[in-house]
Amino acid sequence: MTSNRIIRRRFLQQAAAFGGAGAWLAASRSRVMGANDRLRVAAIGVGGKGWSDVTSVAASPHVEVVTLCDIDEGSQFLGRAAEKFSHAKRETDWRRVLDHAREFDAVIVSTPDHMHAPIGLAALQLGKHLHCQKPLTHTVFEARQMRLAARKAGVVTQMGNQIQSHEAYRTAVKLVHAGTIGKVKEVRSWQSGKMGWLLVDERPPGEDPIPSTLHWDGWLGVAPTRPYKEKIYHPFNWRAWQDFSNGQIGDFACHILDPVFMALKLTSPTSIKAEAPPLPREVWTRRAIVRYEFPATELTTGGPLPVTWYDGEGHKPSREGLGLPDSYELPASGSALVGEKGTLVIPHVALPQLFEDGKPSEKKFEIESPRDHYVQWADASRGEGHTTSHFDYAGPLTEAVLLGSVAIRLAGETLRWDADALKITNLSSANALLKKPYRKGWEPSWVA
Repeated sequence: MTSNRIIRRRFLQQAAAFGGAGAWLAASRSRVMGANDRLRVAAIGVGGKGWSDVTSVAASPHVEVVTLCDIDEGSQFLGRAAEKFSHAKRETDWRRVLDHAREFDAVIVSTPDHMHAPIGLAALQLGKHLHCQKPLTHTVFEARQMRLAARKAGVVTQMGNQIQSHEAYRTAVKLVHAGTIGKVKEVRSWQSGKMGWLLVDERPPGEDPIPSTLHWDGWLGVAPTRPYKEKIYHPFNWRAWQDFSNGQIGDFACHILDPVFMALKLTSPTSIKAEAPPLPREVWTRRAIVRYEFPATELTTGGPLPVTWYDGEGHKPSREGLGLPDSYELPASGSALVGEKGTLVIPHVALPQLFEDGKPSEKKFEIESPRDHYVQWADASRGEGHTTSHFDYAGPLTEAVLLGSVAIRLAGETLRWDADALKITNLSSANALLKKPYRKGWEPSWVA
């Protein structure tokens, strides 16, 4: 039976049991919690990053992990999580997790990117608080849908760009807000690390035996069917493939552009243009430059703000115009904000560095204290405090990032973006790339 039919059938069964759809939804929504109540969490995807996500959330004494779900029952995935959370229910199909929506209050989604929105939207539509890994979704349209669904549900959300809460990024944002480098006139951001997940340039022929622990059809989910190949997709190298990810920009830009967005209060770009080699049929390119223009804010100089993204092994921006000393080597990944009074370099997960007049600044600054990104979400879901990467913030950030991957597909074309209309206005054919088809029977339910 297809996923939509399963969910629809269960909806009707439960609605009848509770005396109508409204009563069913009310019964399945997250509880209003008292001070001593524990947040009951269902974790979907518990290997790799999912392992650190669920264990980090569970560090809160106010959290109880009640359900674990992973398509791989092996010792590094569902097996390891089940050992740690021995009292939790175990599932290999996320749809079966949602069968028992009344048993939990909140959901962690830490799957490959192509499954973020299908699972996240279903959880939101059940009224569950949601922590979802970055990038928030696989397509621009999905990012908008997640934002709308979260608003409609009125629940607590957080994207897993946890470095936002690190002392380094928090300090960088504070320095810009304090006017340390004056108004910003240009930003260059980059990730020059090796793409260790890009093992091949085209799909290898044949197929390998599916491991006994792996539910391959469930791993594919909404994506088109394809044969299993060892080490090529699961558990990590799916990042290379267009059907499952957005390559290097999708992997890192929701981290690296995050302090840029937060520091400068950016929202949506008005134009995007990429420089990249021709895109292979199924994998992502090995190098790209994406040039964005954003509307000016009170923290930038007049006129559109240029923000340029560089990725690819060893690929960093030109130093020209950055106002840096010749002896200073740009970090492997990060951002440089060029202001009226100096330049702020924000390395990826390291303290920011100030430069004035082409040399290191002698200004002293206080280091901001870190926050716990995961416990912040758990606390906010219990009614204490709020999150900082909620979907009203993370949605526009994700949209901008994924517009970069749309531009990479159309390298050389300038794309004019109307965020309110969710539309590329000057190249109508490009709008098809804001969405994607879904495997029959796995189609998400959209917000009207």
